[in-house]
Amino acid sequence: MSYFKYVAMAYAVFFLVLAWDFIVPRLQIRQLLREARGRVARSKRSNSAPTDEELSR
Repeated sequence: MSYFKYVAMAYAVFFLVLAWDFIVPRLQIRQLLREARGRVARSKRSNSAPTDEELSR
C-alpha cells in the first residue's frame, strides 16, 4: 500500500466517524422526542376519559 492510499483511507475513516457522530445523536433525539410526545398524548387521553362512571361487567 502506498503512502497516498494509507492517507486516503485514514481520511475516509475519519470522515465516516465524523458523519456517524453527527447523525446518530440526532436520530436518538428524534426518537426520544417522539416517545415523549406519545407519553403526553396518552396522558391527555387518559385524563380526558370520564372517571365518575361506574364499571360494568
